[in-house]
Amino acid sequence: MSAVEQAVEVDGDKLMQFVFRAVDEVGATLNAALVVMGDKLGLYRALAGAGGLTPAELAERTGTAERYVREWLNAQAAGGFVAYDADSGRYSLPPEQTVALTDSDSPAYLPGLFQTAIGSVIDSPAITEQARNGEGFGWHEHVHDVHDGCERFFRPGYNAHLIAEWLPALDGVVGKLERGALVADVGCGHGASTILMAQAFPNSTFVGSDYHKGSIETARTRAEEAGVADRVAFQIAPAAAYSGTDYDLVTMFDCLHDMGDPVGAARHVRSTLKPDGTWMMVEPHAGDRVEDNFNPVGRAFYGFSTLLCTPASLSQDVGLALGAQAGEARIREVVQAAGFNNFRRAAETPFNLVFEARL
Repeated sequence: MSAVEQAVEVDGDKLMQFVFRAVDEVGATLNAALVVMGDKLGLYRALAGAGGLTPAELAERTGTAERYVREWLNAQAAGGFVAYDADSGRYSLPPEQTVALTDSDSPAYLPGLFQTAIGSVIDSPAITEQARNGEGFGWHEHVHDVHDGCERFFRPGYNAHLIAEWLPALDGVVGKLERGALVADVGCGHGASTILMAQAFPNSTFVGSDYHKGSIETARTRAEEAGVADRVAFQIAPAAAYSGTDYDLVTMFDCLHDMGDPVGAARHVRSTLKPDGTWMMVEPHAGDRVEDNFNPVGRAFYGFSTLLCTPASLSQDVGLALGAQAGEARIREVVQAAGFNNFRRAAETPFNLVFEARL
């Protein structure tokens, strides 16, 4: 017997709704590049607080070509990133967009997120090939925009929440840091979190580690510039092999899910902590069920997980590939498998979950 395929009736209205939605997606994809362009050329900063500017005026202020600026402004106005006054032909940056696009101290600052996205897209052809055979693509293989963009996106959130909210949410940790503690910041990247903690707690000593040599070199430079190099050391080491023991606190910021062997890394954390020590993990905000993450934040994180996090894990030994939307239950399994008896959610933001683990 042969199966007879039945024709599926297509709803013309729904088809066109999807087509126009897809066109909007193309515009959003292109706009990511335009946001990075505007950030690097200083276009948003020149618009901020300037009232209304013509394309020619903006081009003159930024040393750019008016014809490019005119098209860029129209694309930004069509997407609601800048405002356009038809009577005067001038463009302006609303106060809310000014914060999100120019204030690098605000937790709402977004250019780094767009920069990371563009870097991911640039690397996507290579990752597409790896998807055919299941092999990985390490963080060290990505273009500079991925590394620089990640720091620029995460740093404002750390500045806003780490000292004021996340560390105080941990049991007894702030008191130890104030008196003088030994801290390991694992997967530290450019060292933004390490340096921030060192500045806040001058009696404590910090050891940042990352397997990526280029990031560690940047971190060392940043520590010198911040004046904390006497209390901060950086080492090139994978998460399961960083050096040192008797740490009062071990931290991991947005990196546990990227590791090939997170359980092995967790066991190493356990072996390096003092008996009364604390392990703090900051992970992307995620629900435990797939459908819990069908929202704008979850969509972005699933996208990054496909192009960054999962390939990174698959490039390493074990390749567990937790993904950026692992969720609390999955992180708990990893922590408990390593021998930690106490695990809880200590704090959260719209973008992050903060977990505390103790022996």
